[in-house]
Amino acid sequence: MTAEIAPLNLERLALVRPLLADDIALAVENPLGQLPQPFAEESACLSPNAVEKRQREFAAGRAAAHQAMQMLGQQPRAIVVAENRAPVWPDHLVGSITHTRSCAMAVVAPKREVLGLGIDVEEDKPLADDLWPAICSAQEQDWLRQQDNPGQLAKLMFSAKEAAYKCQFTLSERYYGFDGMELTIDLENRRFAARFCADQPPFNCGDQICGRFAIGAGVIATIAELRG
Repeated sequence: MTAEIAPLNLERLALVRPLLADDIALAVENPLGQLPQPFAEESACLSPNAVEKRQREFAAGRAAAHQAMQMLGQQPRAIVVAENRAPVWPDHLVGSITHTRSCAMAVVAPKREVLGLGIDVEEDKPLADDLWPAICSAQEQDWLRQQDNPGQLAKLMFSAKEAAYKCQFTLSERYYGFDGMELTIDLENRRFAARFCADQPPFNCGDQICGRFAIGAGVIATIAELRG
């Protein structure tokens, strides 16, 4: 981290850390700062034509993942990309990586404690209402229109669905669209529940993945987790 951006990383760390249990490690990096080189196996997962922005975001995400592994007393290992484009974690760990232009975060936990993890971070900018139908159900859009800050909350819905999707993918390895889950958001307690709209084995229609969210330091952050 460079000196001028480290305070922003710390502010975002302070924003997200309270959302997590003590057995989940969290690390934050800034793609615009000075970054360590990824492992060679990780770099090999990038397209040779990847633009600098993509390279920096990828490197920042891996750097955050390595830091989080160290927080758990683990030796950092290469997090390569599987054929399904998901990160490949060591067998005894579960984790999730997210990044924007200016923020990368990773969460890692022992698999014996946590079955699935999902983290997503988005820039705190309203989601244009012409994009809502691609992200939100009719019921979700009705709820948004009743709120004082619908554009921001639409972005929150996008982020929460991303976090829940990542969380379930560890177990299901199944793809589905934004219509695969219906969200309920508790603004007062900063929590959300994502309900499956169809069977996605081992999940059944109606099952829920719960999570928490925080807004501040220029970002919207969401966390979802599953425990045994």
